[in-house]
Amino acid sequence: MEKTLHTVGPSAEDVITVIIEFLAELEERPAQEVRAALELAGAGLPVDSILIVEILTRIENHYGIDIPADAQAARATRSVSTFADAVLDAIHERQQS
Repeated sequence: MEKTLHTVGPSAEDVITVIIEFLAELEERPAQEVRAALELAGAGLPVDSILIVEILTRIENHYGIDIPADAQAARATRSVSTFADAVLDAIHERQQS
């Protein structure tokens, strides 16, 4: 019988936490304050488009992934929640290869 190894990756909440920590670092604010502000702004946790470029680079380095620069990725970076989903997709694709 052949065994299959399953690699458990981060959860969506784990990725959101990392994104918020990077945002907090760039904004020089406590992560809890950034999270609270994002939550007040909307359910999807909208994020500033200028900051997302820096966050994207940090996330790719942190998780060892590449997120393609295409229309789908651009839509994904509109909020922390959708960005976290795109990061999880990239992590799962890396694990499959």
